[in-house]
Amino acid sequence: MHNKTAQVEFADRAKVILESDDNVVGLAVGGSWLTDEIDEFSDLDLILVTREKISGDKEIMMEYAKRLGNFLSGFTGEYVGEPRLLICLYDEPLLHVDIKFLTPDEFHSRVETPVILLDKDSQLSNVIRSSASKFPHPDYQWIEDRFWIWVHYALLKIGRGEYLEAFDFFGFLRMTVFGPLLHVKNDNLPRGVRKVEMGLNNEDLDFLKRTIPQYDKQSLLDSLKNSVLLYRELRVSLFDKGVQLQEATEQEVMKYFDHIGKQK
Repeated sequence: MHNKTAQVEFADRAKVILESDDNVVGLAVGGSWLTDEIDEFSDLDLILVTREKISGDKEIMMEYAKRLGNFLSGFTGEYVGEPRLLICLYDEPLLHVDIKFLTPDEFHSRVETPVILLDKDSQLSNVIRSSASKFPHPDYQWIEDRFWIWVHYALLKIGRGEYLEAFDFFGFLRMTVFGPLLHVKNDNLPRGVRKVEMGLNNEDLDFLKRTIPQYDKQSLLDSLKNSVLLYRELRVSLFDKGVQLQEATEQEVMKYFDHIGKQK
């Protein structure tokens, strides 16, 4: 880190505060810190490792968070499938900080290798030396088994006139399918649509933007058609012969696509 950003200052202060806590094994940081890309819009991703398990007890998690700065509010991360995460907002300056509460055993399983800020008895560095990070890769078969049913679902909503629900569904497709697959194609970590504006080549980004509709039937159908075209291209680029294509489902869904497209 070259500049003393608010995130760096917060992390430095947290290290000092936690150092005297006997239950604390160590403190680490991940996310944009790892690539030195922190700017004024970045959050701070802290990993707090303790001898006794803290996750699961929101009250204790909140007590730790309140010690680290001018705490405004926070909530646990069940909505992203991570109840061990406390998502916090601090003031002076206004700063988003995620704190993941782990035990030393839980620290072994990780999607990235964090930077260690505090490491009592070298426990964290020993774990990192003896294990490897693994970022989850998209399961192509999982996507193929679902994609055409998802297209049919979108057609049902468009056909009935539920345009808002159909509109929102495109966001789901971009987060679940197109963002991760395009990131893989561009040799990035498949983090949904995170930083696609910076991480994709111009052609891929333009194609992705063509899946963004306006609030009317024809625009929704056009965006869905572009979604199908993009998926088919990505399938050719990325899938190997081991992925079983749902050809019969695709064929019938595209017939239904034509049917909905002809309706007034």
